Amino acid sequence: MILPIAKIKSSIEDYENTPEGGKYQFIDFEIIEMPSPTPQHQEVTLNLCVMLRKYVLENNLGKVYISPMDVQFDNGNVLQPDILFLSNAKLNIAQSKRINGSPDLVVEVLSESSAYFDFKKKKAIYEHHSVKEYWIVDAQTKSIEVLENSITNGFVLIGVFNEGKVFQSNLFIEFKPNLVDVFI
Repeated sequence: MILPIAKIKSSIEDYENTPEGGKYQFIDFEIIEMPSPTPQHQEVTLNLCVMLRKYVLENNLGKVYISPMDVQFDNGNVLQPDILFLSNAKLNIAQSKRINGSPDLVVEVLSESSAYFDFKKKKAIYEHHSVKEYWIVDAQTKSIEVLENSITNGFVLIGVFNEGKVFQSNLFIEFKPNLVDVFI
């Protein structure tokens, strides 16, 4: 009889010793190496990040960061959202090496290798640690799913937005990106 091999739990120190420049994330005490993103993934990420950053700067709302940027939620979870936003009230969690705590917004652009983590594991971590909004961007369907974290029910769907719908975020009421320009 062959027994399954037990996964060895890693520590935050193990994660900190991964090679610089690699795309590693630390999920549930496990170091996971992610493949490099595709050109389409990077284009969509950059397009949305530029639009969001412009809006945030023009309205003096805080700061926008793009991956790779470590966000440590606890001692077992250090993630690298594709885009994240810290409001002015949360800028103090941006430390010299990483973000220590929950951003107001995290954005994940789906890819084949990351979809499971984005929809399941990372979503659960973001929800548990009170991220206010979570945007899941799907370049294949050219849509953005916006989830808002409610106090009692966790993430609640605000809507799924594509080229035919006006984008809505309760965190950024006046932010109305042209989704055609996001998915060029």
